[in-house]
Amino acid sequence: MLHRKIYQLCCEGREVWIFLRDQQRWIERSRILDIEGDIVTLRYETEEEDETCSWEEMVRLESIGAITQKLATVPRGDVEPLTSEDCPEAERISNHHPESNLE
Repeated sequence: MLHRKIYQLCCEGREVWIFLRDQQRWIERSRILDIEGDIVTLRYETEEEDETCSWEEMVRLESIGAITQKLATVPRGDVEPLTSEDCPEAERISNHHPESNLE
């Protein structure tokens, strides 16, 4: 089951947070690049002092304890949320009802 879900996340190319239970650490904001047998290849970045490092790591499927992904982001503070009126005209869903066409 976990193998299928990891494969699905790999195909989607979404950013995930992965917990490695054998190392008791989280790999944050990573992308699953490939799954071959029981080896999962991940790519992620870390920030250390004045540089950003890019990592590619191969982990065993059995060492993955949990995977999470961000579903949505909402800004904090006094921000007015966007409403349907703010949506561009081309992206709006038309508001016609099939019943209104009956005469």
